[in-house]
Amino acid sequence: MAAAVNIAFEAPDNLNGLTPSQQRPIDLVHLATQTKGDKAVEIEILQIFARQARGCLVAMTGGHSKVEVKAAANRLRNAAMAVGALRVAAAADLVETKGATSDSVASVSSAVLEAEHFILKLAR
Repeated sequence: MAAAVNIAFEAPDNLNGLTPSQQRPIDLVHLATQTKGDKAVEIEILQIFARQARGCLVAMTGGHSKVEVKAAANRLRNAAMAVGALRVAAAADLVETKGATSDSVASVSSAVLEAEHFILKLAR
């Protein structure tokens, strides 16, 4: 028993509390909690999210006003948080708070593309 306690306390930190699920483009544990484990609902929600994310990207890059860009970034952040797309949410938050610079929009685009690829793999 004492050896198990020592091992537990000597174990290295697990990436600042991140679980393997949170290292993926979509946190599947969070999504399963939201959908009560219904895989069909998960896929449907993820496909809706992918379409919405693409629309938000268009709104952010289409030469719209700062207010419209901020609103699109807010919509994307909220949708990403709902499905567990934490990288997308973080990137959208930067656009929302700091504005649509070329770097921040590129970061959002990259995160959305990564999430879309992950969703496509899950939907197969």
